[in-house]
Amino acid sequence: MARLNKLPRKSAKIFSVKCRSALDTNFRRQRNRIAEKIQNSRIRRIAFHTFRHWKATIEYHKTKDILHVKKLLGHRRIDNTLIYTQLVSFESDEYHVRTAKTLKEVCELAEAGFEYFTTIEDAQIFRKRK
Repeated sequence: MARLNKLPRKSAKIFSVKCRSALDTNFRRQRNRIAEKIQNSRIRRIAFHTFRHWKATIEYHKTKDILHVKKLLGHRRIDNTLIYTQLVSFESDEYHVRTAKTLKEVCELAEAGFEYFTTIEDAQIFRKRK
């Protein structure tokens, strides 16, 4: 996802092309090439819809707001959105925890994907899911 986010965008969509079949063919070709290169046949099970499931699951995991995920996916009914969020158990949340006292440390933690949690004794506490 980090690589996809770095690509230049001409629209809000990540893959905005007019000829969907050409995109699908190219995606399958690249996916199979990668599966052979790293000797992992499970890569062949990844499809465009897999990214949609992944994004919905991660977004629900971060926000715990099913209505936000429903809007993000463009669903009309909440039942359709619930299909995405039943795949993951969120009962055991484990975090990497770091502290920051200077602006430089705060910036480094933010760039590394940590989110601000609280401040205790002049130290800012940041966390990131394991």
